[in-house]
Amino acid sequence: MVVSMDNVILALDFLNPADLDYDSWLRIGMALRNEGYPVEVWENWSKGEARYHPGECEKKWATFDGYIGPKVGGGSIIQMAKDRGWRSDSNRELDWDDEIEYEGENQDTGYRGQGTGVEKAPTEQLKLYLQTLFQPADIVGYVTGDVWKNEDNRYLPAKGVYNRTAGELIGLLEKYPDDLGAVIGDWKEECGAWIRFNPLDGNGVKNENVTAFRYALVESDSMPLEEQEAVYRGLALPIAALVYSGGKSLHAIVHIDADSYEEYRERVQFLYGVLEQNGCTVDKQNRNPSRLSRLPGVTRNGKEQTLVAVNIGCKSWDDWLQSLTGSADALPDMQDMGYFLSHIPELPEQLIEGVLRCGHKMLIAGASKAGKSFLLLELCIALSEGLPWLGFKCRKSKVLYINLEIDPASCVRRILKIYEAMDITPQHPEDLVIWNLRGKAVPLDKLVPLLLKRMQGRAFDAVILDPIYKVITGDENTASDMAYFCNQFDKICAETGASVIYCHHHSKGAQGSKKSQDRASGSGVFARDPDAVLDMIELELTDELKNKVRDGNATAWRLECSLREFANFTPINFWFEYPLHRVDQENLKGAFSDGSFEAVRARNRKATTPQQRRESVDAAYDACSIDLPVTLKAMAEYAEISERCMRDRLKEASDSYTVKGGFVVRNGEM
Repeated sequence: MVVSMDNVILALDFLNPADLDYDSWLRIGMALRNEGYPVEVWENWSKGEARYHPGECEKKWATFDGYIGPKVGGGSIIQMAKDRGWRSDSNRELDWDDEIEYEGENQDTGYRGQGTGVEKAPTEQLKLYLQTLFQPADIVGYVTGDVWKNEDNRYLPAKGVYNRTAGELIGLLEKYPDDLGAVIGDWKEECGAWIRFNPLDGNGVKNENVTAFRYALVESDSMPLEEQEAVYRGLALPIAALVYSGGKSLHAIVHIDADSYEEYRERVQFLYGVLEQNGCTVDKQNRNPSRLSRLPGVTRNGKEQTLVAVNIGCKSWDDWLQSLTGSADALPDMQDMGYFLSHIPELPEQLIEGVLRCGHKMLIAGASKAGKSFLLLELCIALSEGLPWLGFKCRKSKVLYINLEIDPASCVRRILKIYEAMDITPQHPEDLVIWNLRGKAVPLDKLVPLLLKRMQGRAFDAVILDPIYKVITGDENTASDMAYFCNQFDKICAETGASVIYCHHHSKGAQGSKKSQDRASGSGVFARDPDAVLDMIELELTDELKNKVRDGNATAWRLECSLREFANFTPINFWFEYPLHRVDQENLKGAFSDGSFEAVRARNRKATTPQQRRESVDAAYDACSIDLPVTLKAMAEYAEISERCMRDRLKEASDSYTVKGGFVVRNGEM
C-alpha cells in the first residue's frame, strides 16, 4: 500500500493514544520507524496519555530491529484511523475547525455551541455520535416514526427500534451519506427523533434491558442555551456528546462508567446534586439508564437537532471526581523538624504485636495450595476474638474479610471448621464481616471507591483481601503498574485508618535459595511496598519427621519475614494440618526449605537409586557452572561427597558428561 507521508501524520494526529491498547501503540511506533520517521514523532504523540513514561518509546524503538513478523508500515496507522472514522485528504472526516457548505435544505440549524460546534452533514453527525458512544457490536435503540399523541396533543415516543447494532447503522450511514431517512426511517417534523445513549440487549427498552451503564443524560431548560453550555464546561463534566435538542435545552451525555444499576443511580444522584449546587436545575426524569435523548441530525419544527461537540471536559467519571476533590490541595503541609520536636506524633497501635501496626499494610506470600486462605481466616478469627495468631498477640479488632476466590458457602464452612478445630465458641461473631465477591470482582482501582462507601461508619480495624490476583490492575511484572495498584491499598489505609492485609502467590521455580521478600510473583514493588512481608515456604521432610506427623496429609512450613516497623522475628516453623496451622519449632528446627542449597545437598548425600544419583550430578553441575570451567572437586564439594564418589556418578552418567583432567563438561557444551 502506497501512502502519503502527510496522510500518515494526519491519521496519527486523529488517533488518541488513550483510546489504544498496548499492542496498537507498539504497532504505531513500528510503522513510524519503518516509514523513516524519527523516534521523536512517536514520543511527542505518546506524551498526552497517562500511561506515558519518558524514555520508553526510545527503549522500544531499539527493539524493532529484531521483529520478524509481517512488515508494519504507514498504511497500518491510516487504517487504524479510518476504523475510528477518519478519512484521507479526498474524503477526510471534517475536523472541528473546518468550514463546510451543506447543500441540503435551507434550514435554521439552531444552536452551534461556543465556536466549536460539530459542523457536519446530518448523516455525519449521527455517525460521529454512534462512534463516540458505542462499540460496533452494541445494540442501539432509537425512535423515529413510532410516536403517539397524549391528551395534551403532544407527540411522545414509543418503543421504536431496538435490534440494530451501531456497526450496522454506521455502515448504512456511509452507504447513504445524503439520506438520513434511508438509514433510520422517516420522522415527524413536528417532534423530531430520539436515541437511547446506553446499549441494549435487543429484547426491550426498559432499564433491565440496558447492558452497560456508561452514560447519563443531563438536561436543563431553565436557563439560556449559552449558560447551560457554560455550566457544563465550567464544571468540566465528562461529556461524551453534547446535543442541541432543537428546542430549549442542550442534552449532555455524561460518562457515568458504573458497574451496576445501583452504582449508576448513586452516581447520577451525585451528578445532579453537583449541578443543582452550581445553580443548574436539572430535569430529574432523565435519571434512568434506558432514557431517550435527542437524535442528532434530524430536524424538529424547522430546527436541526445538532451534535454540538464530543469528548469535552474530563475524560471519565473518575477523572471528574478527582477534579472536584482537588486532591493536589489536600496534600499535607511541609513541616520543619523544630515543629515535630514539640509535636511528636503518636505511633499507631500494634494490630499484630511485633509485626503490624494499625493503618499499615501486610503481604502474605506463599506457593499455590499452601493454605494461605486458611492462614488468613485464622488471622480473621484471632483478630475478631482477640486471640494469638501463630504465637503473636493480636489486638481485639473488627475485621472485613473480602473473599474473592471461593464459593460463599465454602467460605463460611471453612470458618466454622476453623472455629471447631480451635475448640472455641465465637464470642464476637459480629466483628468478623465477610464480603463474598467471587465472580463479581472488578479491578482494584474500581473496587476501592465501592469499598470505601461500604466501610463508612463501620469502624473496621483491618481489611483482608484474598487473593489479590483476582483484582490486580495492569501487568504484575511492570513496576509502574504495580505502584499504581499498591497505591489503592494506601487509599484504604488513609481514608479508613484500617490495616490492609493481602496475599499473593510465589513466582515459578524453586524458592528456597531466594530471600523471603523476593519470592512473590511479579514486580519487586510487592516486596518494597508493604510495611510487613510474611512469606511461607514449604519444608522438606525427612523420613524421621514424616513419622512424627499426626496427620498423614500434613505439610511443613516456615514463616519468614521482612518488617519495616519492627526487628525481623526468628523464622517460625509450623505444620498445616487441615484446617489449622500448628506451630512446631522443636521437631522442624533442622528441616530445610524446599529448593534450598541445603536441601539439595542433603538429597545428594542420600542418593541411592540411579535416578537420585543422576539428579545429584545434574544439580551439582548446574550449581557449579555459574563459574566456568566446572571442576570435579567443586562438584564433589557441592554434593558433600568424595571426589571418587562423584567420579563414579559421572561415569554412570557418561552419556551426558565427560571428565578429563579434573574438569567436567556437559556433552554438547564443548
